[in-house]
Amino acid sequence: MLEPAFESALAHRGQTADIYISMREITTRGMIDLRGMANDRKFMVAAKSILGLDLPKAPRSTVTFGDVKALWLAPDQWLVLCAREKAPVLVLELQKAMSTFHALAVDVSDMRAVIRLEGERLREVLLKGCSLDLFGEAFVPGHVRRVRFAEIAALLNVVEDNVIDLYLFRSYAHYTWDFLLKAARKGSEVGLFKKG
Repeated sequence: MLEPAFESALAHRGQTADIYISMREITTRGMIDLRGMANDRKFMVAAKSILGLDLPKAPRSTVTFGDVKALWLAPDQWLVLCAREKAPVLVLELQKAMSTFHALAVDVSDMRAVIRLEGERLREVLLKGCSLDLFGEAFVPGHVRRVRFAEIAALLNVVEDNVIDLYLFRSYAHYTWDFLLKAARKGSEVGLFKKG
């Protein structure tokens, strides 16, 4: 019997030559949509027992423990990141630990594509598709923000000063990739923006 094989959303896209930042798809990331009440002690304790970390309660923040990272999305929602092969195991463990109260853990690894942008001018490229002040004080490593990017729903996670992961629904991966290729094409630099 044939087993289903994972293929990334951007498996057949071309190279990223002639752009002034670096961009690549991250295909090894597992993602879990975790929902529960942050003020529910049972939920928070159960999540920590499985994930090894306290879920972040501060808006737009992240917490990391080992290879597991939790992104705050809402007062009752987190996106848990881990290795792709680890996600199904963590989901089963979370579901078992939270079976006696109201909570939800779902493996959504195949729902989103992740594009990593790197380079000194990556914020300028992203500004061509959104209206946030990406040079503002809030956009420091660890910051996570839902955003409308190039007219689609997306999620930005600042990994380092010059590294940002862009999460988007898989069905928009080609569109977003092409948008970014055009926005980052050499010769299209704006040069009006800087951090600080």
